[in-house]
Amino acid sequence: MRPPLPPFTYETAVQKVRAAEDGWNSRDPERVAQAYTPDCHWRNRATFVTGHEAIVAFLREKWAREQEYRLIKELWAHDGARIAVRFAYEWRDDTGQWFRAYGNENWDFAEDGRMRRRIASINDLPITPEERLFHWPLGTRPADHPSLSDLGL
Repeated sequence: MRPPLPPFTYETAVQKVRAAEDGWNSRDPERVAQAYTPDCHWRNRATFVTGHEAIVAFLREKWAREQEYRLIKELWAHDGARIAVRFAYEWRDDTGQWFRAYGNENWDFAEDGRMRRRIASINDLPITPEERLFHWPLGTRPADHPSLSDLGL
């Protein structure tokens, strides 16, 4: 069981979104994969992934490439066992170029609270170091850090 469980209220959907954000900000592929059903289906940009092993491999490659990764997710909508989020994350490549990635995700959850489907659409925008907005130490975003809406994103 991975509470909160569906059907989601506004409050439990917000909790689920923050738990997902915290997991992804850990940059620990094994930890993140535990939030998904063993046969979870993903579409991440143009990549299709199914199951824990594929999720872990995908995330290892992602975080090797996307250095200094910091993510903020925000609830967009919820209904029953589904949640839609919008997000932004900042990262730099091995040349030092910074990016802000903007995206939307659609999530569908199993009764046990694990995600069984994740559909993500993402676009990367090159930014300068001076344009960065996510400056907390790597890991969980501090509770007092501004949200996407607060940052005007």
